Amino acid sequence: MVPIKPRISVDYTENATVIRFVDEKILEEQEIQAVQESIMSVIEQSKHLNLILDFGKVQFLSSAVLGLLIRISKQIYEHDGQLRFCNINPKIYEIFKITRLTKIFDIYDDLASAEASFLHSD
Repeated sequence: MVPIKPRISVDYTENATVIRFVDEKILEEQEIQAVQESIMSVIEQSKHLNLILDFGKVQFLSSAVLGLLIRISKQIYEHDGQLRFCNINPKIYEIFKITRLTKIFDIYDDLASAEASFLHSD
């Protein structure tokens, strides 16, 4: 059996849980499923989660990932948490704008500003 490569890395800062995508491309259904399972398990482990999704390495993603992001957002809010995105590639950001996801998600240029935003919210 081939070992499953981790699709995310998780770090904990003083104000947030930071999930970084480790793949440059998130295109295949099995990759998306693995990302979803990993992120949902992080969400399930805590209430009032301040979660940052760091897209720093991601250059390409499929439209199915957009649906995943909406499901993640719904899950976060059901757990009384907050969600931020950061380090989104300009081409991917354009997709977010076209699909109006920029109106739904809180998107920051970098990790520091995403993390700082939790101090000013609520």
